Amino acid sequence: MSTLSSIVIGIISLFILYILCKIFISPIKWLFRLMLGCIAGVAAMLISNLILSGLGITFSINPLTAMISGVLGIPGMVLTIILQGML
Repeated sequence: MSTLSSIVIGIISLFILYILCKIFISPIKWLFRLMLGCIAGVAAMLISNLILSGLGITFSINPLTAMISGVLGIPGMVLTIILQGML
């Protein structure tokens, strides 16, 4: 095998590796952001439960409500309260 063909194979391999990294890193970043949002949502709901329990307003904390409040933030927590009141 000549030096030129080795260089071409190396460049093609690096290009394929770059494409694979671009394909697989993006979903991992998205899942990591979603996970951090859910953790922040649970923390906000726990703090809200401590503060609002005196008024009789509490959240039921489960994976769905954590994801709603983590992704939507304060409006998600309000949505959870409204839906809980409707049910």
